[in-house]
Amino acid sequence: MAELEGLEFGKSDFVLLDEVTMEQFMENLKLRFGKGRIYTYIGEVVVSVNPYRQMDIYGKDSIEAYRGRELHENPPHLYAVSDAAYKDMKRRAKDTCIVISGESGAGKTEASKYIMQYIAAITDPSQRTEVESVKNVLLKSNCVLEAFGNAKTNRNDNSSRFGKYMDINFNFNGDPTGGHINNYLLEKVRLLYGGSNVMLESLHLQNNPALYVYTREGAATSYKDRSNHKAVMSALEVIGFSTEEINSVYQVLASILLLGNIEFERNGESVQIIGLEAVTHIAELTATDPESICKSLLYRTVATGGGDVIKKGHTKEDAWFGRDAFAKALYERLFGWIVSRINSIIEVKDYNPLLHGKNTVIGVLDIYGFEIFDNNSFEQFCINYCNEKLQQLFIELILLQEQREYQREGITWQHIDYFNNNIIVDLMEQPHKGIISILDEACLTVGRVTDTVCLESMNTKLSQHPHYTSRKLNPTDKSMDFQKHFRVRHYAGDVTYSVEGFLDKNKDLLFQDFKRLMYNSANPVLKDMWPDGKLSITEVTKRPLTAASLFKNSIVALVDKLGCKEPYYVRCIKPNEMKSSVLFDDARCQHQVAYLGLLENVMVRRAGFAYRQPYARFLQRYKMTCEYTWPNHLMASDRDAVEAIVNQHGFQDDVAYGLTKLFVRAPQCLFTLEQERADLIPILVLFLQKVWRGALARRRCRRMRAAFAIMGFYKLYKVKSHFWAVAASFANVRTMADYGRNVEWPRPPAVLFRFHHITKTLWWARQVVKNIPPSDMLEVRAKVAALTVLIGKRKDWGPSRAWERDYLSNVRDYPESSSSFIRMSKDLKNKDEYSQVLFSCLCRKVNRFNKSTDRGLLVTDKYVYKLEPKKQYKVLKRFPLDSITGISVTAGTDQMVALHVSSQDDILLHLHRGELFPDQDRVGELLGVMVDHFTRSFDTTVEKCYRS
Repeated sequence: MAELEGLEFGKSDFVLLDEVTMEQFMENLKLRFGKGRIYTYIGEVVVSVNPYRQMDIYGKDSIEAYRGRELHENPPHLYAVSDAAYKDMKRRAKDTCIVISGESGAGKTEASKYIMQYIAAITDPSQRTEVESVKNVLLKSNCVLEAFGNAKTNRNDNSSRFGKYMDINFNFNGDPTGGHINNYLLEKVRLLYGGSNVMLESLHLQNNPALYVYTREGAATSYKDRSNHKAVMSALEVIGFSTEEINSVYQVLASILLLGNIEFERNGESVQIIGLEAVTHIAELTATDPESICKSLLYRTVATGGGDVIKKGHTKEDAWFGRDAFAKALYERLFGWIVSRINSIIEVKDYNPLLHGKNTVIGVLDIYGFEIFDNNSFEQFCINYCNEKLQQLFIELILLQEQREYQREGITWQHIDYFNNNIIVDLMEQPHKGIISILDEACLTVGRVTDTVCLESMNTKLSQHPHYTSRKLNPTDKSMDFQKHFRVRHYAGDVTYSVEGFLDKNKDLLFQDFKRLMYNSANPVLKDMWPDGKLSITEVTKRPLTAASLFKNSIVALVDKLGCKEPYYVRCIKPNEMKSSVLFDDARCQHQVAYLGLLENVMVRRAGFAYRQPYARFLQRYKMTCEYTWPNHLMASDRDAVEAIVNQHGFQDDVAYGLTKLFVRAPQCLFTLEQERADLIPILVLFLQKVWRGALARRRCRRMRAAFAIMGFYKLYKVKSHFWAVAASFANVRTMADYGRNVEWPRPPAVLFRFHHITKTLWWARQVVKNIPPSDMLEVRAKVAALTVLIGKRKDWGPSRAWERDYLSNVRDYPESSSSFIRMSKDLKNKDEYSQVLFSCLCRKVNRFNKSTDRGLLVTDKYVYKLEPKKQYKVLKRFPLDSITGISVTAGTDQMVALHVSSQDDILLHLHRGELFPDQDRVGELLGVMVDHFTRSFDTTVEKCYRS
């Protein structure tokens, strides 16, 4: 188990607080933020505080620490909830989702990127090409969508101006096979920072955002915008966008910037464009006709009731609105096309569940947070509506669903009051009465309906609603203006909206002329973005849905999609408005904790249970941990079997038994069971493998025994036949002069080839050796030993002559001194108790100064002696025979010998050849005698050890 956090870092799970109060909650949150612990649990919910700095907790080591671990085994982390969602999906084959929520600037986008990176890192350990390609596209899509869908605001450097929900598809192995991205509401974004001069020139742009109306207000750039431009280009290529498609993307962006600089003026009763250079550039970039662009900007084609088509000239104001609507639509269509193009690359194609197993999904939702600005308009209204719907889902799935399940299962627990925001959701979306319905009704009304008239309608219909007010309904509230502001009391706080521009932003102000203009473009990418431009003016009869209705429908579909998945939550908190890594604004954070319902969430977890599972599934998963339930239980019901498991592990006080489910209060109990199960699984697998392998082995053994029996009888027959042939061939060799050396051996069977070769050699050697007298065997063994070590190394080593060994005792060689040596050797034999003389002769000793003197050499089975021949062979030096570590000789015919001693006091000698035979080589004799002696001594020692 990985090392957990100490008490100095506060409580890693708010459920463990001593008392569930706002004061203790905030104290623990602030302590952990100050200690650099930005993540805290509420059961399975992760509370994340934006650190506003780089944290060293997202590398490969951290990923390995959380891979395959249980949720509460390591300190709180995004990786833990990501791994839990992945394991839940893989174990239960059930779709899961991770909902990241919080206000703007709380760190939701960064959290979604870390979750994606973790899932990519822990999947596909075999590094298969097709899976790695899918992972790369999923990761790179974040970079592209951020570049086109995020913006720098006063509250956030990388604020999401769109919502993103990504489904990641997995096969039965848990490897990603594809995905799908949905986006919700697009607002203004960054445009073309970081482009090269050559690129900007080809797009008829200059590297100065202040020159363009649409970028003038946010003209300040940052180093990140410029440095990330290459990353975006690279990501587009990795995803699979062609060069032509990438060029088309930037051509559309350039067209939007140039479109914003087009100005209009009155010319009598008509309107005309001031300067046509921008129009010419736009026509070139969009592959359209300049004249058609001018007509679309200045006129509107209308179909009359009788089927006639007329052109209505715009007023100057209508031309401005039309231009801006066209620019906004260009960007929205571009962003939508980018998302659909990514989807076409990553979506799972031709998936067959029968062949590939069930396809499961992990959804990741990263959507804009709750927004309260000084001036809140239609965009903030839509964003806050989305957050109300997500809060409603959170309440239903985490709070309300929790209580209802306990009641349904008959579990007794303390009821917890919480704020249900259904009343606010109804205020915004209820048919015929909600704000969205009132806006749509105003947009559909024939005649001139202004924002003020729409506000009056809301005041009339919503005057009694407790979460709605305006200056007319509350005249004493001077923070709002008459005929301009209305206020909604959201779950996150009161938000005052300015009604100005609501109707224009809600209507579809894009004239059909612009749609047909883009559809008729020679650029296939642009044509693909505008499929609705295919219809002629007489075919377009149905009024399109308003922006609010489209957005409401997409959010309802999103909530339905999330509701059918197993949810995991990341609740993000913004610590301060200064983007400081050390400042913790207590009031600001407490407000977020309150409207996110985190304290209620803690109360539910404290009063309730962290884990629940139907008895059958719990038993199926953990039955191997109890001797009474493995492999199958004999009890009355699964509930009794589950109770046996719980009692064996001592969890009686931490569980409750429902009608159909077991409820576990502490996550640590579940971790204990999971750990024991993980330890037992390899044992069970080995047991099953052992049984199956045993069956296979026994069947194989029976077959092999039958085969070996047949082979054994056949081999026995072949061996006997060979031996009979050998016996017949060598029946009379004892009477032959060469002992049968020239007799041809019968060809043996393959099994006896090696045996035949050894037998043939040993047999001939035996025929030769058995005729050697026992008195000569000592000399033969010495010569064999010398041959073994000198063959191929010394040309002449005396094998052809008789080896006398003890030359100093030989009267023939040394008639004058032999008697003296014999007397001396008898005295030494009595004194040192050696058994035999191995070698003796006269020699000449050479010292380190290259001086030589005559000496006698005596080698016995115990000692080596250096003698003085001139003093009746007086012993000058003696050292044990076993102290000799080696002998060195030359490859020539000289008689030089070096005796290496363990004391490193080596002796260099030149052996005398003898007076009668001056060509004798005694080096081979000395070497053979000593090698034979050491070999026989070693064999005797081994035999004694073996016997003992």
